[in-house]
Amino acid sequence: MKTKVLTLDNKAAGDIELADEIFGLEPRKDILARMVNYQLAKRRAGTHHAQTRNEVTGSSQKMYRQKGTGRARQGNGKAPQFRGGGKAFGPVVRDHAHSLNKKVRKLALRHALSAKQAEGALIVLDDAAAETPKTKDLKAKLAALGLENALIIGGSEVDGNFSLAARNIPAIDVLPTQGANVYDILRRHTLVLTKAAVEGLEARLK
Repeated sequence: MKTKVLTLDNKAAGDIELADEIFGLEPRKDILARMVNYQLAKRRAGTHHAQTRNEVTGSSQKMYRQKGTGRARQGNGKAPQFRGGGKAFGPVVRDHAHSLNKKVRKLALRHALSAKQAEGALIVLDDAAAETPKTKDLKAKLAALGLENALIIGGSEVDGNFSLAARNIPAIDVLPTQGANVYDILRRHTLVLTKAAVEGLEARLK
């Protein structure tokens, strides 16, 4: 399929052919959901921890005699039912990541790109480069393109001035081609690819 190419100054810069097997699929929400869950689970720190009764500092002596007090029998004060005692079945340090086949991960990225194309939320730029690292100048250019909430994916390396100018603009993210991922694509309203990014993604996903 063909799509128009724009410059950062919102001028026409010809057309580009997009691969149907990457940008022309019927988006599958189940695959996208699996990939997003995979990414979010993998990024969790898993450092949550609560002390169990064997980790609480305190005496292990029996609190009072077993019989004859008229009270419930108890062991020691580190039991979960007491104030300051250990937590029963509390969270422990662990890895939340789960496995997902590489083929499914690649397919999910294809479907994410196809979803943006199907929504009409895909823009192809000739290049993402700025002459100066001034946020004000870049913000004006992005506003002219109608970009308020967007992910911009450049080539193998992001232009230094462009990256510096964009990092202080709310809801605008900038990534190199190898950093393209399903979660970041879906969380922004518009996906902006440079011509170099299109070539890089097609080479990566074919």
